[in-house]
Amino acid sequence: MVYVFLAEGFEEVEALTPVDCLRRAGKDVRTVGIGGTVIKGSHGIPVTADLADSAFVLDPSLEMIVLPGGMPGTVHLGESSTVQDAITYCAANDKWIAAICAAPSILGARGLLADKTATCYPGFENKLIGCRAAAEPVCQDGRIITGRGPGAAMDFSLRLVEVLADAASARKLAEGMVYNK
Repeated sequence: MVYVFLAEGFEEVEALTPVDCLRRAGKDVRTVGIGGTVIKGSHGIPVTADLADSAFVLDPSLEMIVLPGGMPGTVHLGESSTVQDAITYCAANDKWIAAICAAPSILGARGLLADKTATCYPGFENKLIGCRAAAEPVCQDGRIITGRGPGAAMDFSLRLVEVLADAASARKLAEGMVYNK
C-alpha cells in the first residue's frame, strides 16, 4: 500500500501525478487527508482524500509514503503527528519515503537526510540538514526519493513506479502516457 498525504495548501501536481502513475501501474494507493477528507490544494483545487488521518492505520502492508510539497501544505504535513508517525514507521521498517518540492525539508528536520544526496525546491536546501543537496529533478539515496518541484512531478512519479514495480513498467507507463523526456 502506498499512502499519499494531503494537507491544506499541498501542491496539486506533486500529489496527484504520483497517485495517477502508481494506480496506472497497478499499485494500491490511498490518499490521506490531514484534518479531514476534503483538502484544498495550494491553487484552490479541493481534492477528496480516500480517508482522513483519523482513520489512517500503520500496518505491514505499507510500502511507501509520499509527501507532496506546496505551501503551506508542507508546514501542515510537518506538524501532523500522523505524518510524523508514518515517517518514523517507514524509517524503522526499511520502507520507502518519497518527498518532493519543499517536503524534503520535513525529512531534513528529522535528520533522515544526513549523509545522503537529495533534492528540493530551490531555496529550501538549507533545510536538508546534513545532506548533499543536488539540483537534479529526482534523487534516490537508499529508501528515500526526493523531487525538485512541480516540473519534476512526472520524473518523480515514474521513479516511484520503477522502485515499486520495475524499470520496464515505468518505461511502458511513460510511453503509454506519451511522456518523452
